[in-house]
Formats: sequence, structure tokens, C-alpha cells
Amino acid sequence: MSQQSSRGLQQFRNFVSIKFQLYNSLFTSLPFHRIEKTGILLSLLQNICEEGFKKKMSPHQIIDEFFEKHTTYTKDQEKIDLLFRFVQFVERQVVLFDALEDAAFREVHDMGGIGTLKQLEAETIQNNKQEELAEKLKDYSVRLVLTAHPTQFYPGTVLGIINDLSRALSENNASQINVYLQQLGKTPFLKKQKPTPYDEAVSLIWYLENVFYAAAGRIIGYMKSQFPDALPANHSLITMGFWPGGDRDGNPFVTAATTLQVADALRGGIIKCYYLDVRRLKRRLTFKGVDTILAELENTLYTNIFIPGQRTALTKEWIMENLVKIRDILVYQHNGLFVHLIENLINKVEVFGLHFASLDVRQDSSIHNGVLESIAERTDALPSDYASKSVAEKIELLTSAASDVGTHIFDEGIIKDTIQTIKAIKDVQRFNGEAGCSRYIISQCNSTLNVLEVYGLFKLCGWRDNEFNIDIVPLFETIDDLKNAGDIMTELYENKVYAAHLKKRGNKQTIMLGFSDGTKDGGYLMANWSIYKAKEALTKLSKQYEIDVVFFDGRGGPPARGGGKTHKFYASMGKHISNKEIQLTIQGQTVSSNFGTIDSAQYNLEQLINAGISNELFSVNEKTLLPDEEALLQELAEAGFKSYCELKDDPAFLDYLSHVSPLRFYNETNIGSRPAKRGGGSRLTLKDLRAIPFVGAWSQLKQNVTGYYGVGSALEQLDKQGKLPAVKALYQRSLFFRTLMDNCEMAMKKCFFPLTAHLADDPQFGPLWNKIYEEYELTQRYVFQLSGQNELMAAYPVEQLSVQMRERIVLPLITIQQYAMSRIRKLETAPKDSAPKETFEKLVIRSSFGIINAGRNSA
Repeated sequence: MSQQSSRGLQQFRNFVSIKFQLYNSLFTSLPFHRIEKTGILLSLLQNICEEGFKKKMSPHQIIDEFFEKHTTYTKDQEKIDLLFRFVQFVERQVVLFDALEDAAFREVHDMGGIGTLKQLEAETIQNNKQEELAEKLKDYSVRLVLTAHPTQFYPGTVLGIINDLSRALSENNASQINVYLQQLGKTPFLKKQKPTPYDEAVSLIWYLENVFYAAAGRIIGYMKSQFPDALPANHSLITMGFWPGGDRDGNPFVTAATTLQVADALRGGIIKCYYLDVRRLKRRLTFKGVDTILAELENTLYTNIFIPGQRTALTKEWIMENLVKIRDILVYQHNGLFVHLIENLINKVEVFGLHFASLDVRQDSSIHNGVLESIAERTDALPSDYASKSVAEKIELLTSAASDVGTHIFDEGIIKDTIQTIKAIKDVQRFNGEAGCSRYIISQCNSTLNVLEVYGLFKLCGWRDNEFNIDIVPLFETIDDLKNAGDIMTELYENKVYAAHLKKRGNKQTIMLGFSDGTKDGGYLMANWSIYKAKEALTKLSKQYEIDVVFFDGRGGPPARGGGKTHKFYASMGKHISNKEIQLTIQGQTVSSNFGTIDSAQYNLEQLINAGISNELFSVNEKTLLPDEEALLQELAEAGFKSYCELKDDPAFLDYLSHVSPLRFYNETNIGSRPAKRGGGSRLTLKDLRAIPFVGAWSQLKQNVTGYYGVGSALEQLDKQGKLPAVKALYQRSLFFRTLMDNCEMAMKKCFFPLTAHLADDPQFGPLWNKIYEEYELTQRYVFQLSGQNELMAAYPVEQLSVQMRERIVLPLITIQQYAMSRIRKLETAPKDSAPKETFEKLVIRSSFGIINAGRNSA
């Protein structure tokens, strides 16, 4: 173990482990109904769970034994009431643990260590790479795109408590901690109604205002102070993106009106931040010549946010002009006194403008064809027989289209709203600046026509050539789509009209790649390798057409959805993959767990910035895969794909997921506005099922199939061919492959098969359970051979201990959830059971919150 890891582990024990034991005891003294008894009984249940699973007891047997030996309860309702109290108690234990980890972040993590900007500075100077760094920073940036994917199980009220509680914990303010724990005890976790898309936007704007605003300012300030000539003007190292209010893929509740409302909230949020900063500046900048400029700035900002109907033609340029004036006066007339304060605000305005975050619009490709056919039917902007035209004829019509279709002729619904949305983008740009909304993402993009349909729609909705400042972004997700992406992009680059559009956009093409659906479709190894190969091929192709390609990664929290050691992936890309920008989604739970405080946001942003720069400046040849290594990874991916497909094609697969996991109750958690599956059919199909509930269900089941399945089989196949020594050499040399395995270990560390071991002999589900368990054991055996360790995550001792503690906290919860699932199965097959099925369904749903929250990157 390295000295840094050893120090971090000791700090974690001091600031998290010990404090958790201390403050956890406070729960039992809170002034709530029967809470002391609940806490004592819960600790008993935890011990019984641990001992019971060692004896291969089922959750049903464990719960029955607990009630029989440790309570006097005989009625079902009394037992269920206690189980609900346990759920509420554990939920709050998880909150306490989260708050303790947030409070200890700076103590546990080395803010100047590996992967930080301080380390980048030292390495740059040591290797005499200052000129190369300046060249790299001319157009390099990191864009974090906040999304409202339904993985955040904490309601906004609880997130607020976590924030306040972590601050009180870092200050060791015992009285405040006690008050916040009391508040936590009385604050509900379950929302009675789903949030609206606007509610989701407001929740994420809180992070922009309270976390990213300060963290970005710190980072830009540090870079400018250490590398004063490296950061060019009019180019931001950090940019923020935003999906709530713009992402309408499969979400019927996002409309054009929502988009405008969210854009206005983003504009109001950043102006409010500037206003508060200006107010603070007034306390220090009391000098002649400065005070009047500040007063005008304050008044204009105030008018734009606090006086209804008084939205003025405020621009980023006007704000910057005034701030630069103030800076010059301070430098030349006041000896530079307090100039650092004004420069900090200038840095923030450069990053956030008047848009705060760029609102992306996203829609499924299938929608656009229907809109175009309706336009053809109801207007003369397209021929009335458009629907029967060939693909080539449609492309010709779309690339030459020019009109301004009115929305009044269309009935309310998706057709009208799509046209209104395209028109609304102009309004967003008028008030928030061009950066406010400048790209349109196409989900399920599987043809050249899909891209040019969107191009044509903009031209049919009044966008003229000279004002068409929109990037059209295809999203490739499935394994087949990733394979076909090169052919699609070739056709687009060779289309004269689209090529001319790209030229106006600076010959830059953004391509989005989806990790979640790729894993659901092809398994862990094939999804990650297919995306790597797609990036490699698209980089080479784009260079041939003199196009700068930028990859936008649709990543979730868990390894199965592109999460985990994300920064290490970017540091491992080598020289064959475009590295001009790093763009990725930060979804739901990952926002609060990785970017929940200013310290954690700064640290994780620095890791991403460093990853992209160090990949290019240092040892790029060592990180680039050699041809024989690529061939080896291809073999692994194909073998893993075959194994995973055999699993998902098993006739019992969907029944197992529906009846053993809490999948079918995911939509009832009311954590997001978006439905859990695409399409309106009642029958569950893997194609319609969204990746988040799919991955989240395996996570709650403690089997995490999507994070490792097929890896063991693939390694075994190559071992039988005598290629294991080559795989071990690849593991030692390739950061990409090593990171894949690290993430695989993380997914496996969060598995707990004794929870469902009772299914091994089940006539319906036994064969599938055994198949999954055998693959887990096989994968673990080979992972140990590669890593040389005998424990999962041994290379990351702090994270290993965190996972162990979290999994122990929720052990009673996963036991209760599986107990409830077994009662539901029994009621569905033998409905004479006296207990109401709805009660157990509710118990399953309530358990989900603590289980997912404890995982921090589980869905």
C-alpha cells in the first residue's frame, strides 16, 4: 500500500468510521416514537442477518427467526410496522454516513496529490512541457453535462440536510448535528408525486449555484496564477451542460414551454450569483471610480432578477467590460488592492456567461420522421408524397428545404411541440446567449437520414443559413449502432450541404456515445471495447475529412453505465483517439456523490482536466494499445459478448428480473419525471426497458450482473488457448484494460450472493441463479490472478472500506426487501395468504431508497 493510500485510510478511519459509531448512537436518543427500541432491535437484526446468511438461511427464514426470538409480535401488521421503522432508521444511517464522507473529503483525499492540477504543474515543469501545455490549452476543455436521469433517490430536502449536516460535522458542532439529525428524523424520503421536469431542473441548479460556481472559479483562478500565459482569451477550460428541460427522449412531460422556463431559471440563477458577488465586492471596493461602476452593475443585475417583466438586454460582454474597467482602475490607481477579488468574478463570468449551463435538446430519432410527414401532409413545405420517397430523395429534399412552418395548423401533441421546441431555441439564445442552447442530440440514431431529418426540420422551422448556429449530435448506443457509426459519419461528411454546415461550425463534429444501453445490449466487455473502437475509427475517419471530432460520453454512475474510475479511462485513451475535449454526463446520484461539495467538485474536476492533458503530454505512446493488444481485447470482448447474450437470451431472464428483483416497482419510487421504460406496451421487453432501472434492479439484488458478467468466461476461454500470460502482460501495461478490471472489481465488491442463495434449488429460478453465481466466482478467480491480490478493490483501500461499511449498514434493508419480494411471489401463486400484497410492495419500494443511496453509484 502506498504512503498516500495508507494516510488516506487512517484519515478515513478517524474522520468517518469512528465518528459514524459515535454519532449513530445519537439516533437512539432522538425524541421520536419508539425510536430507542427500534435502534436496539435493528442492531439485533443486523447480527442475525450476518449469522443467518453464514448458515445459508433465506431472508424469509431470517426475518421469521428474528420476530420469533426477539419480539412478542404475532400479528403481520405489527411485524410490518416494525420493518418499516427499520427501513426509516437505516435510511437515516446512510444519510449520516454520506454526510461524514462529504465532511471528511479534504482530510481523506490529497487535494494536491496524483491527478490534481498541482501535480500537473509539477510534472509539466519537471518535464519542461510548458509550451506543449499552452498549445494543448488553446482548445482543450472539460464539459460536465448535468442530467435528471432517475438515479437520485434523495429528495431535495434531504440533500439540503446532508449539506448542512456535513458542514456541522466538519466543524464538530455537536448541538447543530443533533438538531439536523432531529430534522432528518422528521423529513420524509418518499415523494407522493413524481417531480416535474422543472422540479428536476431546480434541484440541479442548486448544485450550479452552490458548488460548481465556486469550484470552477477556484480552478480557473489556479490555472491563471500558475500558467498565466497558457489559458487563451475567449475559450473556457470548463463548461457546463444541462439536460433537465431539454431532454424529451421518452419523457412526454418535457415541452417547449418547459425548455423556456428552465432556460429562464438558469439565466436567473447565474445573474443571482453575480449579484451576490457584486454585493460582497462593494464592501471592499470602496474606492473612487470603482464605486459608481459597481453600483450600476448591481442595479442592472437586480433589475433582471427581482423586478417582474424587467428583463433587459443584458449581455455577458457588457458585464465583462465593466469588470475589466474595475480591474484596470484597481491596478493603475490603487496598487492592485483587492484585484484578486475582481479577477475571481471575471473568471466565473468567462465560464458561465448568462447561460450558467448550456441546455441540450434531445429527442428520439423515430419522432422526427413523424413530424416531417405531418409537415408534408399539412403544408406545401414538403411534397405531399414525402412519406413514400426513397431515402436518397428524402435527403435531397431535407438538405434543400427552406420555410417557416407555423405551429397553429397542428393539433396539440408531439408534432406541434417538436416544431415549437426548434423555434424556442432562438428565444433561449436571445436572452442566454448562443451558448444557452446550441446543440440538438438524436437518440437511437442509426442512419444518415436520422441526422439530416433534424437538419431539415431546423430549415423548415425558420432557421436561415446565416443564423443556423446549432450542432447536430448523433447518439450511438447499441453494439450495432457503434459498428455502423463510421459508415453514417462518412456519408454525412461527404454530403455537401452538411459539410458546409460543419464548416460554419468550425469544422467540429460532436458525436455522443452511450455506455448504458451498450452494456444492456452487449455486456460489460463488449460495450466498453466497442466504444473504444468506435472512438478510434471515428477519430481516424474525421481526420481524413479534416474534421475535429469531439466525443460526448453518456456515462452513468456505476461501472455498468460508464461510471466508476472515469478519469482513468480518459487518461488511458492513447494517441489514436481524439482528446480535444472531454465531455460526459453527470447523472442524478453521481452529482451529489462526486460533486456534492465544493471540495469534491474541485477535486473531481481537476482529475478530469488532468486526465485529458496528461494523456497527451506524458507517455502517450505507453498508453496507446499495440495491434496485438487490440487483437487480444477483441477476443475478450467477443467471448464476453457470447457469454452475456446466452444469459440475456435465457427464457427465464426477464421473469427472474421481474419477480426476484424490485425492477417492476422502480417506477413507483417517484424519483424522476421520466417513465421507466420506452413505449406504452404493458409487456416487459429488454429493448424497451431503460438501462437505469435495469442496472438498478441488479444492484438492489446484490448481483450486479451488468458490471462483470462475461468477463470470467472470456478470460477462461483465452486461458484455455494459452493466452493468459499475454492477458496478464496487457493488464500490467494498459491503463485502459486495468481500469476496466478495476471497475469490474468495484461492481463485484457490491455483490452479496448469500442474499439470494436460497434460490439455487428453486425449480423456476435456480438454473439462472446458479449460472450468474458461477460466472461471478469464475470472474473473481481470474481477477485475482490478474491483480495478484486476494481481495476485491485491494488497490483502493479507502473505497474498499467505504463499500464494506455501507454494505453492512444496508444488510438489514436488503434482507427486508428480499423478504417482501418472497412474500409477494407467494401471494401471486397462493393468494390465500392473509397479508395484503400492496403492503409488501410498498415495503419493497421503501427499501429501494436506502439500498440505492448507500451504493452511491448503484443506478
